[in-house]
Amino acid sequence: MHQLQPYDSTSGTRVLVVDDDPTVAEIVSGYLDRAGYVVDRAVDGPAALAQATANWPDLVVLDLMLPGMDGLEVCRRMRGRGPVPVIMLTARGDEDDRILGLEVGADDYVTKPFSPRELVLRVESVLRRSRPSAEPRGLLRAAGIGVDPEGRRATKDGTELALTVREFDLLAFFLRNPGHAYSREELMREVWGWDFGDLSTVTVHVRRLRAKIETDPARPALIQTVWGVGYRFDTAGADAAGVSDGGED
Repeated sequence: MHQLQPYDSTSGTRVLVVDDDPTVAEIVSGYLDRAGYVVDRAVDGPAALAQATANWPDLVVLDLMLPGMDGLEVCRRMRGRGPVPVIMLTARGDEDDRILGLEVGADDYVTKPFSPRELVLRVESVLRRSRPSAEPRGLLRAAGIGVDPEGRRATKDGTELALTVREFDLLAFFLRNPGHAYSREELMREVWGWDFGDLSTVTVHVRRLRAKIETDPARPALIQTVWGVGYRFDTAGADAAGVSDGGED
């Protein structure tokens, strides 16, 4: 059995839990607190934004179905203020709700009812990937895209890209493995670290990443669909489409 441990017990990692159900909020907060996190709570969207302004969180656990301002709008507004990993909670099993959450920038989602221990593990996973790696890694460059794995920065033609945690990880993985076709199952395992899950998560993140790095997302030259397989990062296709191979300015 996995022993729950804080991601970094000396960091004072702050998690904002936003849920209007006091029972859910109390249980989630209790598990996160025992795992070593500093936990703030909010019962609705305006309170969440106010709490984030007072103490910017390292991660947000955000209920989709909030009264008034829903979780999607809260996520959009937080993303507008600055980068922050978001795990969306939803009481619905409907795929459209999950995709909506991912489309507005959620890094992960958990469907109610859920295991609080599983949620803590998801928090650990997202936070671990959002932090710079202690392992020295060189800059990655291809087709005008530059990725700094240690600094968690990515650029296109010298302009910094606003990427979520998973978008960054996906882009870095593609740059490390150009020309190789990967299935959605393989990408979920390699990038998300999951052996199972909703494959639409991968599809949505590929679509969002294309929107940020492709010259024409409707006709992608970098992240190409390999029918019957999955996706391939193709620098040769980018060159044919006239994409420069410059690095960071």
